[in-house]
Amino acid sequence: LPRASEENDIGQPLYNLAVVVDDIDMQITHVIRGEDHIANTAKQILLYEALGSVVPEFSHTPLILNHEGRKLSKRDGVTSIFDFKAMGFTPEAMVNYMTLLGWSPPDSTQEIFTLAQAAQKFGFERVNQAGAKFDWAKLDWINSQYVHQISASELLDLLIPYWENAGYNCDPVANRPWLERLTAMIGPSLTRLPEAVDMTRMFFTESVEYTEQAVEQLRKPGASEVVQAILDQLGNYQQLSPEEAKQIINQVTKAQKVKKGLVMRSLRAALTGDVNGPDLIESWVLLHQRGFDQTRLKESLLQVA
Repeated sequence: LPRASEENDIGQPLYNLAVVVDDIDMQITHVIRGEDHIANTAKQILLYEALGSVVPEFSHTPLILNHEGRKLSKRDGVTSIFDFKAMGFTPEAMVNYMTLLGWSPPDSTQEIFTLAQAAQKFGFERVNQAGAKFDWAKLDWINSQYVHQISASELLDLLIPYWENAGYNCDPVANRPWLERLTAMIGPSLTRLPEAVDMTRMFFTESVEYTEQAVEQLRKPGASEVVQAILDQLGNYQQLSPEEAKQIINQVTKAQKVKKGLVMRSLRAALTGDVNGPDLIESWVLLHQRGFDQTRLKESLLQVA
C-alpha cells in the first residue's frame, strides 16, 4: 500500500484501509461504484483477505461524462444534489434521470418510472460499458413530465418557497384557493420550478411594465376605445367568472364594431403588459380577484395618451 507523503501525513489512516475497515464494520456485501475506483479494488481485496474478512462483491459502473466526453466534475458547474434542488428539479425526476444515466431498461420505450419500478427492472447486464454523457435537455424533459402530472395542490407546495424567496406576498393559507387556480393555469407550461417566478410576476404586482410589442398593440387604431369599453363594462361586475369575461369581450366586439382578435390582443396587452402569456380569460379572472384588472386597464390608457 502506498504511504502518505510527509507533506500530507496528518496522522489519519490511509484511504484504502479506512474504507475497508468501515465496510467490514457495516457488514457491506456489495460495493457498486465508478470505474475510476478499479485501481483501488485490488488493493482493498488484499486488505479484506489480510484482515480475515469476507470479500464483498464489487461492480464498477461507467463514469458520468460532460458534453466533451470527460469525467463530470465541479468545473462543469452543478454537481451537488442541493444545487439541482435549487434549480427546480424534483427528487422524483432526479432519481428517474440518474437511473437512466448509463443503464437502459428492458422496455426501451419506457422513460418515466418510479424508483420501485426501476428496482424491479434493473439488472447489471443492461448497464452500459461506455461512459454516459450528462444531458441537460433530457433532464429538463423528465422533470417537466413529473411537474405536469402532479396535482395543482402538490405543485403549489413546491412553488411557494420560490415565490416567497422572490418577495411575493402569496399568503399560502388565506389565498390558497386563488394560488391553486394560478398554479393549475401555469403548471402545464413549467419545466423547472423557478420558472414560475417570472411567469407569475404580473399576478403579484399591481402594475406591470409594458413591452414594446404591447405598447405597439395598444396604439393600433381602435385599441384604446376597446380598452375603455372593457373598463366601462367592468363597473357592472363585482365578481368575474370566465363566462362573464367572455360575455364582456363579445359585447365590446359587437359595440365597437371591430374584430374579436383586436379586442383579445388589446386586452392582453393592457392586462399583462405583453402580447404573449398564459390563458387570457383565466388570467383576467385571477387578476380581477386580486383587484388588479381595472388598475391595469387605466394604466394602459396612459401608455398611449
